Amino acid sequence: MARINLLPWRAQRRKQREREFFMQLGAAFVAAVLVLMLWSFWMGARIDNQNERNAYLEGEIKQIDEKIDKIKDLEKVRQRLLARKDIIEQLQANRSQMVHLFDELVKTTPPSVRLTGLKQSGNSLSLDGLAQSNASVAEYMRNIEASPWMGHADLRKTENTHADSRMPYVFGLDVTLNRPKPEDASAPAVRPAAGGTKP
Repeated sequence: MARINLLPWRAQRRKQREREFFMQLGAAFVAAVLVLMLWSFWMGARIDNQNERNAYLEGEIKQIDEKIDKIKDLEKVRQRLLARKDIIEQLQANRSQMVHLFDELVKTTPPSVRLTGLKQSGNSLSLDGLAQSNASVAEYMRNIEASPWMGHADLRKTENTHADSRMPYVFGLDVTLNRPKPEDASAPAVRPAAGGTKP
């Protein structure tokens, strides 16, 4: 005899499928939450690691900036010391220059010339004086240009005052000063010939 199932099996199967669907959905949700948590934990660890690296780099950069500032300060001190050294060397070199300059003025001045004024401005010397003639002035200029401590001489003025004196000519010279090499400084300077002007 055939059996007839009168129970609502379709409704039971539908409920079973719904139950299985919700269970799979719940399992997928739980898996998604776990994956999200793992991803969040991993990203947090990476962010913390990057923050630590950034903090380390910032500390190193700060130390390097401090060292750079110290180097700049030391460079400024070095520049000031070099400037002082240059000034001291210049003063030491110029200290003996005036002694040699006055010595050369005595050696180069002919007997027919007398100086009345002397003014130095840097590496330039302005001379004013009296002479017996224009030839005496020319001889004086030749003596100056032969001196190792004095260079080119430019005649600024020369005029005859027609005064009743032994030296009627008034002259002015602009002379460039030199700093001779050691061998030039030790060479004997030109001394004027006795008797005044050259022929």
